[in-house]
Amino acid sequence: MTDAVDVVIVASAFGMDAVRKDGHLKWAEVSRQAGAAAFEVRRELFANEADAAPQALSALGKSITGLGLWSVYSTPASLYTSDGRLDTGALLLALDEATAFGARFVKLQLGGFASEAHGAEIAGHLRGTNVRLVVENGQLAEGGSLAQFIGLFDALAREGHAGSFGMTFDIGNWAWRDVAPLDAAGPLAAHVEYIHCKTAVGEGARRFPAAPAAGDTQFAAVLDKLPRHVPRGIEFPFDANRIDADAAHYVAWLAAA
Repeated sequence: MTDAVDVVIVASAFGMDAVRKDGHLKWAEVSRQAGAAAFEVRRELFANEADAAPQALSALGKSITGLGLWSVYSTPASLYTSDGRLDTGALLLALDEATAFGARFVKLQLGGFASEAHGAEIAGHLRGTNVRLVVENGQLAEGGSLAQFIGLFDALAREGHAGSFGMTFDIGNWAWRDVAPLDAAGPLAAHVEYIHCKTAVGEGARRFPAAPAAGDTQFAAVLDKLPRHVPRGIEFPFDANRIDADAAHYVAWLAAA
């Protein structure tokens, strides 16, 4: 029997409107009751910009810690600009906010990485912080390409900064790029530190995140290919008519999968 792994519930699983209306803390409480180990706060789901002020972030972070949860701070900002430069401003803002919040991970989108990782500069900004940077494969061509992620970690190694930061491997997002997630898992597994768990339904632009089926052998094969010890985040929507039961069911299932 395999050991259970930490399961994170991503705020968006409860519905964007619900989180904006009720605030993150309410849904962190539901996550704790469901048995989750952690909660992912989404910056884009704050009701207003004041929620991202240092004092507000600190208060929210302390409240979530008080529930017995650790946390992820997610921002839609990208690490690299569309012309391949490091977006230093976006990185520093994300680090400042995640530090005020007290997050274990801060998650950004990859953006327009081209060939230079700027590893020394990133490592310098991360030095002395207590938050781990991870970049996520997105749904768009920019920041969602398998070649980009392979190139990114090759560049970090070439620049002498391998391991400076890691990856959030979003299983479902590969569908938007017509990449089989199992094909991506092989070359990227060594860099994966957090997994977003979902599948996709629909075609083309009309794809939507969904819960993996219990008998989804492809999803199971991807999990088997990725590191067993890294936390797994639930990023598919719960049934609004049975949120508590749905959350508890999927936390238990994903922890043991």
